[in-house]
Amino acid sequence: MDILIVGGSGFLGRELARQAAAAGHTATATFATRAGDLSGIRWLPLDLRRGEEIAPVLRAARPDVVVNAAYRKADWATTADGAVRLALAAGQYGARLVHVSSDAVFSGADVHYDESAAPDPVTPYGAAKAAAETAIRLFAPTAAVARTSLIIGDGDSVHERFIRDLATGRREGVLFTDDVRCPVHVADLARALLELAGSTRAGVCHLAGADAVSRHELGVLVAGRDALDAARLTPGRRAGTGAPGALDVRLDSARTQATLRTTLRGARDFLRRAP
Repeated sequence: MDILIVGGSGFLGRELARQAAAAGHTATATFATRAGDLSGIRWLPLDLRRGEEIAPVLRAARPDVVVNAAYRKADWATTADGAVRLALAAGQYGARLVHVSSDAVFSGADVHYDESAAPDPVTPYGAAKAAAETAIRLFAPTAAVARTSLIIGDGDSVHERFIRDLATGRREGVLFTDDVRCPVHVADLARALLELAGSTRAGVCHLAGADAVSRHELGVLVAGRDALDAARLTPGRRAGTGAPGALDVRLDSARTQATLRTTLRGARDFLRRAP
């Protein structure tokens, strides 16, 4: 495939680009401020806030499929408007779209959410993601909308860096025991997204890990893998703190998982310390 990865210099986008090139696909990746350093990748500048930049990138890349992994949490122009403009442009150029969304589209009121669940966001980021989902499903019905959860790597995600800073005393903070998600490994997620890119699957897909864990349990798992002192990770409860966002959101990915070759491992599996 000729694949265009929008947001290719980000954490997920970089892994998508790496795997796409390794699999023999022709990969083009975009960046907003700084090109990535992966070899074998064509890098093009694109800021989704500037709609006039989208068509020239599609003309230059001529992709079979576009994977949108770009977002700015507090920026509606990128996360909502830019995503919709990209979806419409991809359709005009005959490219399939795989749009990466988030469990932030849910309030947590129902705790368990499968692909049929309707968004009910409680944060600006969740609202932007939900707006993009709704428009894409209406105007690009052949697109795949892939919701995911916390994205973890091999030590280099923002979540792992925060945990490492807490465990080594470089910063102070609390890891909540009542803030629950279904973390996914970035390599598993990228592999699953590339599977979707090569398929005809349309509509909402859930690509989250198999385990529901709290932020504190996630911290303990990361500390165990990295031989850090988990006792330095202070537990606490987020309920009642006034912190915005859902508490317990568990994406049920069973239906999507049944259609994939890629196994979406749970955090207790991929963070297990090697013997």
